[in-house]
Amino acid sequence: MQNPVVSIQNLNKTFGEGTANQVHALKDINLVIQPNEFISLIGPSGCGKSTLLRVIGDLTGITSGQVLINNKSAHQARLDRDYGMVFQAATLYDWRTVAKNVQLPLELMNYSKEKKEGRTREMLALVELSDFARHFPWQLSGGMQQRVAIARALAFEPSILLMDEPFGALDEMTRERLNLELLNIWQKTQTTVIFVTHSITEAVFLSTRVVVMSARPGRITQDIKIDLPHPRNTDTRENAHFFELETEVREALRRSESKRE
Repeated sequence: MQNPVVSIQNLNKTFGEGTANQVHALKDINLVIQPNEFISLIGPSGCGKSTLLRVIGDLTGITSGQVLINNKSAHQARLDRDYGMVFQAATLYDWRTVAKNVQLPLELMNYSKEKKEGRTREMLALVELSDFARHFPWQLSGGMQQRVAIARALAFEPSILLMDEPFGALDEMTRERLNLELLNIWQKTQTTVIFVTHSITEAVFLSTRVVVMSARPGRITQDIKIDLPHPRNTDTRENAHFFELETEVREALRRSESKRE
């Protein structure tokens, strides 16, 4: 078996520790993620899903426990640019074209002009936006902007893609279409994806495993294997086993909501 991409042991995270406003966000988190898995984190609002994602990405520190990314600290993994990150807002620069937005991390990493332009073409083709390279973000729909954000996050070939509710603000039809596109991108790039969502349907459709978290302090209450075959398509959502898995995740969420300290 390959070394895990993510290994978390006995993780605890407390904000404002020792103060009157102390918040115990995460408790006794243990999680192992293997290469090329697609892991969705789901749980009640405020349960610490995004906090766990930020811990993995070294955007916030831990109170106790251990977090290893590619067998090194999360901080070193960030310095080594092991992560690509996509958030709910696309956070594109309006004064830069689509191509220039995708190129931004490559500029910061001092890629040569030839490699930078070649990689940008590859990424825009991957997200099916080659014809929009010279457009500006404000000329694109919300779904297209998120595709640019995904292209930018993958431009420097990270081993892990962290996604925090990237489709949460989109309409249902656009969201379903981007789910299909994301699965296609994941299968082509072989990137490990960790995905935060509030949608049971989205979690089941996208994932190889759904990790269910309890109400705060967030704990992992169930780790559900999603054994739907690939490739997945619109018919997958009509499959009887899909509905069985949705029910399993929904019941796990109901149980998790009652586990509040």
